[in-house]
Amino acid sequence: MLKSAILGAAAAIMPLTAFATETLTLETTSVGSSPHYIDTTFASILQNAGIADLQVTEGATLTNSVQAVAEGRLDIAPAPLILPFLMSKGIGPYSGLGPEKGAELASNVRAIFFMAPSVQIFAYYNSNPIDDITKLDGKRIWNGPPRGAALTSGRATVQLLAGLKEGEGYEGVQTPWPDAIPTITSGKVDAWTSPDGLPSARQIRIAAAGGITIHDIPSEIYNSELGQQIANAPGHAPVSIPIDVYRKAYEGNDVTVVVDDDTFDSYATAFAEIVPASMDEELVFNIVTAFLEGQERMETSAPIGPHLNMTFADIDGKSQGVCGAVQIKMHPGAIRAFEAKGHTVADCLRP
Repeated sequence: MLKSAILGAAAAIMPLTAFATETLTLETTSVGSSPHYIDTTFASILQNAGIADLQVTEGATLTNSVQAVAEGRLDIAPAPLILPFLMSKGIGPYSGLGPEKGAELASNVRAIFFMAPSVQIFAYYNSNPIDDITKLDGKRIWNGPPRGAALTSGRATVQLLAGLKEGEGYEGVQTPWPDAIPTITSGKVDAWTSPDGLPSARQIRIAAAGGITIHDIPSEIYNSELGQQIANAPGHAPVSIPIDVYRKAYEGNDVTVVVDDDTFDSYATAFAEIVPASMDEELVFNIVTAFLEGQERMETSAPIGPHLNMTFADIDGKSQGVCGAVQIKMHPGAIRAFEAKGHTVADCLRP
């Protein structure tokens, strides 16, 4: 009788664990960032669904992570879309690969879903205010990690605001992501610009050391020819957030938000969650199905959840920042999963 009960219990458990046979590797950004929240929540969703166990490495430099996925050394990573674009050309951080090798590696990358979770901000401590953010000559500004998409965007922001290039009007300060907050709170810089979610745990931690002011891009600059070029550049997506929504996200923290109209205008860093093209189609189908079924958890597990601009609906390509200068394909298993849930996927994303 006892033996029968044990066998019966085991049989009852088997359907819950039968799919938990895959152990996958994932690299993501530092704690407090939007990609970190997305990836750790994603890992929890997959584990609870019995699909896969994700071994998550935090504080990664995504430039390296994207190349690792392309080379098949890593299973999953969040990719700022500028990186596959630069890799396909063999330029920027991938100049060492050259155009031919870069294009070959970029062709090995497949998207499984998209998001635009990080909006570029410019900020400083109220104890050391900047009177005019369009005049930054001689300032020391933290503008990103040593290389990669965030640094490209950070440099573009300072150039857009003040017409200055790094080293020709201001001093750019770069550190790996885990050192960003200590560098800023130590008082070693006059200001900082970074891609951040809403609300940003990073900015809240920075503000814990003293009140800060966050600026958007002033409307006249944002709507200029250069402003629109940067907002719509490969890897970017223009964003306007109602100011009451933006300010409400920081309620209870010593954060002042300055805009010149009724919206916070900037540009988001467009991302894709990527896997190698060779990943098993059925596995990807199960992974993306679990992701789509985890929408409520993804959007409600933290205050940042509703502001991640994630694809839980139709994918037209343009809204995700692809199918133009950035060419990336979706994995067939991901396309199947979206279509099985009744969503459409643009033809330009099909392999």
